[in-house]
Amino acid sequence: MVESMSAPSLLLVLHDVAPPTWADYQPFVEAVDALGSVPITWLVVPDFHKHYDLRAQPQFCRQLGARLERGDELVLHGYFHCDDAPKASNPHDWFMRRIYTHEGEFYSLSREAALNRLHAGIEMFQRNNWPLQGFVAPAWLMSEGTRQALRQLPLDYTSDARHLFRLPDFTAIDAPGLVWSARSAWRRGVSKLVSQQLEQRWRSAPVIRLGLHPVDMRHEFSRTYWLQTLKRLLDEGRVPMTKTRWLALQSQRMGRAA
Repeated sequence: MVESMSAPSLLLVLHDVAPPTWADYQPFVEAVDALGSVPITWLVVPDFHKHYDLRAQPQFCRQLGARLERGDELVLHGYFHCDDAPKASNPHDWFMRRIYTHEGEFYSLSREAALNRLHAGIEMFQRNNWPLQGFVAPAWLMSEGTRQALRQLPLDYTSDARHLFRLPDFTAIDAPGLVWSARSAWRRGVSKLVSQQLEQRWRSAPVIRLGLHPVDMRHEFSRTYWLQTLKRLLDEGRVPMTKTRWLALQSQRMGRAA
């Protein structure tokens, strides 16, 4: 698939990548690989729920290294991917941390605590000789302390559900994304309707992100939706690429316009 600086783009992003979620993703990834050159951005958790420290998972690390050789990208995705901070002190924080998600690891961290986990994640990537440009907080939730910490580190970008942010100054770039809540049948049905509406709204958007989660892969309804949507967007001329590659093209475009 030929890249063009003017062609609309597509970013396929797999969240919560860890040893226990590999089997969830594997059939979908095999189907994607069969389509040809479709690079994937993998959001990797160094010690998923404090039970899958990648230092003790050499086979899994080799599998991720093989994905890099295919042209994929690995991104740091939290460290534990679970919220182990003290109890929430107000109703808003309680809602965000116990109703919206239980996995907002970086939602309430201080700068020092965020730095410690980010440094540990960076070191894990370095031990495996994996290039690292990006960090994505679980559930896209970041405290002010996390934002301060990211400004101090040699990372190129972070993101939320609607934007990519260049670091260290958090320059926002529109990058709308489709994402599902797939834990129940009614949620999957609503997610499909909402995604179809958003896809039509973003038909002319320069980029669309597909943000997949392991739970999506456990249901044929949602798994089929994602594969069909990927194929349709490719057929419509969107060029698939990693987050880092897309950001590099935006920099080139801005340089030519200057």
